[in-house]
Amino acid sequence: MSSPSSSPTNDTSRFRADGALLLITAFWGTTFVVVKGALGHGDPYSFLTLRFTLGALALTAVARRQMLVPQTLRRGLLLGVFLFLGFVLQTVGLVSTTPSRSAFITGLYVVFVPLLGLALFRRMPRVTSWVGVVLAAVGLRYLTGADVGEGGLSSGDWLTLGCAVAYALHILLTERYAPKSGVVPLVAVQLWVVAVLSALCLPFTETRVEWAPIFIVAVAFCGLIASAMALCVQTWAQARTTAVRVALICSMEPVFTAVYSVGLGYEMLGVREWVGGGLIVSGVLVAELGGHLLGRLRARGAAEQLPDV
Repeated sequence: MSSPSSSPTNDTSRFRADGALLLITAFWGTTFVVVKGALGHGDPYSFLTLRFTLGALALTAVARRQMLVPQTLRRGLLLGVFLFLGFVLQTVGLVSTTPSRSAFITGLYVVFVPLLGLALFRRMPRVTSWVGVVLAAVGLRYLTGADVGEGGLSSGDWLTLGCAVAYALHILLTERYAPKSGVVPLVAVQLWVVAVLSALCLPFTETRVEWAPIFIVAVAFCGLIASAMALCVQTWAQARTTAVRVALICSMEPVFTAVYSVGLGYEMLGVREWVGGGLIVSGVLVAELGGHLLGRLRARGAAEQLPDV
C-alpha cells in the first residue's frame, strides 16, 4: 500500500507533528549527557526503575481510570514490552561492544522501520523517504565512527541489533495504535510496564544508588520530560504522520547529542562527525521537503489534466 496522497490540510498537520517530534528529539539528545552523569551515582536498572516509575505516576494522575480500558491495557502492554526491550538490550549490549558501534547499530532502526513496515503491514514509503533513510544511515556511520565490519559482530552487537528492531517495532505499532487510543493512558501503561520489568531485573544485578543532586535531577528530567512528556508528544504526532518520518526525525538525536556535548566542552567534532551530521540532516530534509514537493507536483499535474468546462 502506498502513502496517502498529499493535500494542504494533511501537509500542515504532518509538518506540525514533525516539528513536535523534532523538539522532543532535541530533548532526547540531552539525555545522553544527563544519564552519563547520573550513572556515576547509580546502576542502570535502578535508574530505569526510578525514571519510569516517576513518569508513570505523573501520567497516572492524569489518565486515572482511562488506563483500565482493556484495549488500552493490551496495546500499552505490547508497546511497553518493546520499549523495555530496546532499553535493556542496548544496556546489556554495551557490556561487550563499543559506544560508537552501539550508537550506530541502535540508529539502524531508521532502516528497519520501512523494511518491517513493508514486510508486516505492506506499507510502501515514498522514494524520497527511502533516499532519506539511506542518507541518515550513512550519516550515522560517519557521525559515530563505527566500523561494524571489523572482526564481525560481537554478542553485544547482536544484542544492540535486537534493540534497533525493538525500537522499530515500537514506532510501527505506535503508528497503528495512536489514532485509536487516548494518548496519556496509552503512554502511562507503557511506562508502568517498563518500570515493572526494570524492577524485576534488580535482583539479578548489582544495585547501587547514591542520592546525589545530579542523580535526582537526572531521574526527574528523564522521567517527567524525556519519558512521560516526550512519549506523549511522540504518540500524538504519530497519529498525524508516518512511522518512516518519525524514524528519520528521531535519527537526529545523535546530532543534537553531539551539539550538546561540544557546547558543554566534553568533546570536539572533526570533519568526519560534521559530514555525518550533515548527511543525517540532509536525509531528513530530503524526506520532508522532497515528499512535499512531489505531492505538490502530482497535484498540479492532475489539475492540468482535468478538461476545461
